[in-house]
Amino acid sequence: MSVSVTELGRRAKIAATRLAFASTGAKNSALVAAADLLADRADEVLAANRADLDGAESAGMEPGPLDRLRLTEARIGAMAEGLRDVARLPDPVGEVLDGWRRPNGLQIERVRVPLGVVAIIYENRPNVTSDAAGICLKSGNAVLLRGSATALQSNVAIVDILRDATAKAGLPADCVALVDDVRHETAIELMQLDTVDCLIPRGGHALIQSIRDHATVPVIIDGDGNCQIYVDASADLDRALDIVVNAKTSRPGVCNAAESLIVHESAAAAFLPRVCEALAELQVELVGDAAARRWWPAMGEATDDDFAQEFLALKLAVAVVGSLDAAIDHVNRFGSGHTEAILTRDLAAARRFTTEVDAGTVMVNASTRFADGGEFGFGAEIGISTQKLHARGPMALRELTTYKNVVWGDGQVRN
Repeated sequence: MSVSVTELGRRAKIAATRLAFASTGAKNSALVAAADLLADRADEVLAANRADLDGAESAGMEPGPLDRLRLTEARIGAMAEGLRDVARLPDPVGEVLDGWRRPNGLQIERVRVPLGVVAIIYENRPNVTSDAAGICLKSGNAVLLRGSATALQSNVAIVDILRDATAKAGLPADCVALVDDVRHETAIELMQLDTVDCLIPRGGHALIQSIRDHATVPVIIDGDGNCQIYVDASADLDRALDIVVNAKTSRPGVCNAAESLIVHESAAAAFLPRVCEALAELQVELVGDAAARRWWPAMGEATDDDFAQEFLALKLAVAVVGSLDAAIDHVNRFGSGHTEAILTRDLAAARRFTTEVDAGTVMVNASTRFADGGEFGFGAEIGISTQKLHARGPMALRELTTYKNVVWGDGQVRN
């Protein structure tokens, strides 16, 4: 029988209290033990995943989501190595962020501490179970995991391993817990659980809208990745061609893939036919405004909805603008706050773009595909925040912490 969400939250809160002051060695031991057990019990995980795949195939799941659900020996190996990578990262807990002495002699320090209990609601990808738990554990947080019904048996098998490893390292097994009741009502209950300190949803529009409608706990939204690339008048067009093709086609189904291309009118004649031909050869569907269609008549007509959409597919919206001001206005109007890029050789234009564009990540002369915790050198990420509080952009270990003010005195009293 499933344990209630309320009881899981109560247990997680108790576990988080112990985990908050656990040693780095104990946390790393748990992560390495989990990696070893994943390898040792891979057959158990694969059998559970096979059952999930059979159910998803019978229900008519599309090939793309089915692939995200599928685990293989190689993917389990990657999950295990991911846990080892997290173990090798510096421990953020206890880091002194700032310190100062007041005229009255008080010494004040700002010290990094865990958030407490982190809840994660996610869809269809059992590797997230391992990745999220590992990052939460290293940052000193207990984690409540709520995956989708399609991946339930895989998630149960993985969480059993993680809990065994955590207990083996001398930490509370309830540092990692799975909400195995996958009803919608239970997800809403988790969104409103007073023992949760932070909720992170990872999923599509329906999940994010449900969070906005129902959540009463603090939330960090891992939202749409409507990433846009602006090719400025002074761009190196050869490099721009490579960057745009990479950003759109290397992995079109991920959140840091480019969804819109904006080109300065003075570069359109030389650039648009080249880039459209290259993208068309790679089966990218192109839609554009009237100015863009002038240079590539085969593209369809783009609507405002196209420019605002995260396609997650081989489709790209194209616009031509008359100035840097117009490009910035376009990006800020349609962007989702994820990642935007400018391709230019004009330093002043780059500085204006990076200053005035409102997004978690702004690239200069680089593919949007680099908006990733691993590529930023964080070692791992739990998602990419498209909001502004308290985290923004790729979220790694430090983004799963807050701070406390520690004040050292010597008998001071306030007048």
